[in-house]
Amino acid sequence: MGKEIQPIFILPEGTQRTTGRNAQRNNIMAAKLVAETVRTTLGPKGMDKMIVDSMGDITITNDGVTILEEMHVEHPAAKMIVEVAKTQEEEVGDGTTTAVVIAGELLRRAEELLDQNVHPTVIAKGYRLAEQKAQEVLNSIAENVSEKDESLLRKIAGTALTGKAAESAKEILSEIAVKAVKRVIEYDNGHVHFDKEHIKLEKRTGDSVEHTELIEGIVLEKEAVHPGMPKMIKAPKIALIDSAIEIKDTEIDAKIEITDPMQMQAFLNQEEKMLKDMVEQIALSGANVLFCQKGIDDLAQHFLSKKNIYAARRVKKSDMEALSRATGARIVTSLRDLNSKDLGSAGMVEERKIGSEEMTFVTGCKNPKSVTILVRGGTDHVVDEAKRALTDAIGDVAASLKLGKVVAGAGAPEMEVAKELRKYSESLSGREQLAVMAFAQAMEIIPRTLAENAGMDPIDMLVELKVAHDKKQKWAGVDVFKGKVVDSWNAGVIEPLKIKTQALSSASEVAQMILRIDDVIAGSNKGGAAPQMPPGMGGHGMEY
Repeated sequence: MGKEIQPIFILPEGTQRTTGRNAQRNNIMAAKLVAETVRTTLGPKGMDKMIVDSMGDITITNDGVTILEEMHVEHPAAKMIVEVAKTQEEEVGDGTTTAVVIAGELLRRAEELLDQNVHPTVIAKGYRLAEQKAQEVLNSIAENVSEKDESLLRKIAGTALTGKAAESAKEILSEIAVKAVKRVIEYDNGHVHFDKEHIKLEKRTGDSVEHTELIEGIVLEKEAVHPGMPKMIKAPKIALIDSAIEIKDTEIDAKIEITDPMQMQAFLNQEEKMLKDMVEQIALSGANVLFCQKGIDDLAQHFLSKKNIYAARRVKKSDMEALSRATGARIVTSLRDLNSKDLGSAGMVEERKIGSEEMTFVTGCKNPKSVTILVRGGTDHVVDEAKRALTDAIGDVAASLKLGKVVAGAGAPEMEVAKELRKYSESLSGREQLAVMAFAQAMEIIPRTLAENAGMDPIDMLVELKVAHDKKQKWAGVDVFKGKVVDSWNAGVIEPLKIKTQALSSASEVAQMILRIDDVIAGSNKGGAAPQMPPGMGGHGMEY
């Protein structure tokens, strides 16, 4: 008998490795599971998820990216799918569930081809061709939109809100979303600029969602620093200061020797005089409202209230910048430099009690490049979800105006893309044709899911949709309320083109990337256990 061959370890002990078809199966499985999780939230009849974290905090939401972030996904391939949702959130602000569901379905269809021994790189190439063609189709069917089409913009916001907990106040919230975006969006030589930071969403519990309001100006979670200050100032002159209104402590340890009690008094008097001079300086500039980014000394607060100046301290830097944009005030660092030219103006500054807290409202700004939406709701969970829904609606309206293009929703654009891709696949020779067909079938997951979530028969629905699209009805979509095919444009289901193009490109890219992986090597933690590996990925060390 020959001597037993010693196994050779190439990777450190504790490393786990899966290769070839197993690695692909595992990765695709993980991605599909992530997509399955959010799939039931899609559409007007989608349900919500309740996520309880380790601290016992509860999140109840319908928002794809929020669900995936709160779930703290572990599997490496599943994390890649979560990234798709995050990209969608950053680029458009809505459509996260759509992007994830398409990514999951592209991989599921690819798996069927892998089982038929089609090479992964061939599938990836076919997917790349299909995605380019799909983008062309989407661009060709899109309709134009501009900020003059007020009712169309409202429909876009309303579509984003449908199926969310805040849907009961859809009309009010749609109007608020459109107004807010129109206020802060800027046009520059045909370019459209929109910064979502310019719309601030403040949450307050204690009233129903219907009482959400748009404030043309800024709302600060701050109150006047002194009870003697006026609660309301009309036609205010606003000063913004980002340095502290207090006596600076010496940076180095300094020793002050006082030999006589009178010297102590003189020292205190000097401090008082310095603070008084600071307040005099503010009053001299003509300011009667002061927002300070840092602290305001107690004594300075007293002097300010004597001068009838409304002051708030420790205002966030982002709020200071928003105040500067809305009121035209300049942020001043040195009090000595403060003069009337640095001041901003507004219609009114007042302190109001909202719920149990005092807040400062700066309203009536002439050209508020920053606005605030005060989101209301009966409980914290309701307010949180209303805020997420509004964020989606604002993102959609902004994305529509940025590109100036919209499509109808309800699964119509996906069906149209699927139809065109089938035609396109016939022009291809070689196995890529199979991948393009798989991509076309994957697109149908959106109308299919809409139908499933509404309790309809998805197969009947898809057949009817195909018939309608073959008859050149490009906006034929799923009416989840009546359970039949509907012209989604006339039904007012409108979405920005950007949602669809972004979702497709991210989903397609991640699917191609996952398909090309044929080896998963999970390194061991030095001195610790190997990282959490998904079930089915076995093996310790690596033997040859």
